[in-house]
Amino acid sequence: MSETLQQRIANSFAAQGLMRTLGAELALVAEGEVQIAMPFASTLSQQQGFVHAGAITSIVDSACGYAALTRAPAACEVVTAEFKINFLRPAIGQRFLAIGRVQNAGKTLTVCTGEVRAFGDESAAYKVIALMQATVAVVR
Repeated sequence: MSETLQQRIANSFAAQGLMRTLGAELALVAEGEVQIAMPFASTLSQQQGFVHAGAITSIVDSACGYAALTRAPAACEVVTAEFKINFLRPAIGQRFLAIGRVQNAGKTLTVCTGEVRAFGDESAAYKVIALMQATVAVVR
């Protein structure tokens, strides 16, 4: 992957106000895969104290979109066309990692899968809390 593409993704990510609001950061940018980390914050919780589904959905949607961008032509942008998310368990943790991976990159549509992991402490142990399948449109 070129440094130019990594910088393009980093610049685009930095321009997203929602990611700043969530406290999210790029954790990895690789060919066909992007990871976004987000710390727990009580301001992101729902009424039972778990991280709100909207916050979890936002980071995994962005991870899938940026993964698709790593496979898009240089003159193109991407936008989410559709996604399905399954929540497997409550979003309980100290930090969360959304992983977006390209499964198939076409000329106009890219299909990605996403996974969100919850980490309880500084250990490497995690629980998968959500899975996503996304279709991302390539915009010329």
